[in-house]
Amino acid sequence: MITESDMMKLQNGSDVRGVAVEGVPGEPVTLFPEAANRIAAGFASFLAEKTGKPVDSLRVAVGHDSRISAGTMKQAVLEGLCACGVAGFDCGLASTPAMFMSIIFESTHMDGAIMITASHLPYNRNGLKFFTKDGGLEKADIKDVLTRAASLEETHGDVSGVQTLPIIDIYAEHLCSKIRSGVGAGPDSKPLEGMRIVVDAGNGAGGFFASKVLDVLGADTTGSQFLEPDGMFPNHIPNPENKEAMAAISKAVLDNHADLGLIFDTDVDRMSAVLPDGEAINRNALIAMMAAILAPDYPGSTIVTDSVTSDELTAFLQDELHLIHHRYMRGYKNVINECIRLNQSGVVSPLAIETSGHGALSENYYLDDGAYLAVKLLIAAAQANKAGKAVGDLVANLKHPAESKEYRLKIQGTDDVKAYGETVLQAFEERAVAAGVVVAKPSYEGVRLVFPEGWALLRMSLHDPNMPLNVESKEEGGCQDIIAQVKSFLDGFNCLDMTIFDA
Repeated sequence: MITESDMMKLQNGSDVRGVAVEGVPGEPVTLFPEAANRIAAGFASFLAEKTGKPVDSLRVAVGHDSRISAGTMKQAVLEGLCACGVAGFDCGLASTPAMFMSIIFESTHMDGAIMITASHLPYNRNGLKFFTKDGGLEKADIKDVLTRAASLEETHGDVSGVQTLPIIDIYAEHLCSKIRSGVGAGPDSKPLEGMRIVVDAGNGAGGFFASKVLDVLGADTTGSQFLEPDGMFPNHIPNPENKEAMAAISKAVLDNHADLGLIFDTDVDRMSAVLPDGEAINRNALIAMMAAILAPDYPGSTIVTDSVTSDELTAFLQDELHLIHHRYMRGYKNVINECIRLNQSGVVSPLAIETSGHGALSENYYLDDGAYLAVKLLIAAAQANKAGKAVGDLVANLKHPAESKEYRLKIQGTDDVKAYGETVLQAFEERAVAAGVVVAKPSYEGVRLVFPEGWALLRMSLHDPNMPLNVESKEEGGCQDIIAQVKSFLDGFNCLDMTIFDA
């Protein structure tokens, strides 16, 4: 029997995650089928209250990525929904954005959706993401769902009446329509003919983008790789932030003389790209590219990013594109909610995007959707190709820091990690000011110090008992100079593991 404490520990910010299968030493199973079953029923109760509909009138779509525990989790979720009288729909292999769109599409019009995924985490993990018509659930909503689940028993509803819903096919048609419309092409046209585009799906759920979008639109996808779903992820971590993953797609682009490379994470809510010369368009470059694509339609608008973006990106956004750069706190829901808040207050903000590759557009329901980012990039690439130009020209003037480092300082030996971290941040800022170092204001997360050669940002981790320290320098060797100063502002905090600087 799963206890209430065990259930509540499954919360991971605005979704649910846990260890779903054995196989990794020291990582016992925490997300049992029983938990998934009860959480699904908890979501049904939550959704009924939110929509004002009886539980037995709800329609909920359920999809999953390529993880090895997907089948077991899906069965448990559908049984939990059906036991409540909910009409469950089996979407099979799907992407996270497609599951949200099952609520939006007139042909499907679900009341809610559940995506079974743990993003780029190892094969033994899994999780649940939830959607209503308002988008993904907030942190408080997840707590509510888990609290409801904790009071429920495991139930095994009859799933024989569950209908299959080919949501990825419907979604792919939607993306094709967006690209055709974006380049002014007809409904049955092939506007990507003459372009070679390779896709790396990392053996996740993104393989459909090659076969159901690019191939349909006439692109040559020769050289695309790791399109087959494989929940053991045998080739590389399906994560656009991972160096090996980016090296793999860069090599594929160069080996196949492609015009563009696209790489997705496991559940396709993140994307990065590679230009013909192998240059990676991820992190700051991805933000710059998407902002450059949007700038003509949203002149003078505000781009919301996470806190670890570079000063060089700020210069590009403001000096080259004449946009406003609004650094906010990390966490894709945080940047999205800030973008929504700005628009509601009358400040035009078309894009909320993290360096991780999570990017949401106001024109696309504020949904962090890697495939939609790819659509916008493909439209720009097709237009550039037609004009005899290169899409990379959009970010040709983006500069990059000479050095960039991240350290994660573990907090050990204290029961109240959050309070300790807040004490560290307060002292860190006071000592920096006393030493004559500039503290950037406003700071929505942690303390950002500005040095002549770069900057340093110390903050609390969103989920883990550590304090990430990001450092960037405009000069080779500058990070070490910055770190030497920063370390002195952390003297005396014995619960902070400083040995990482010696590695």
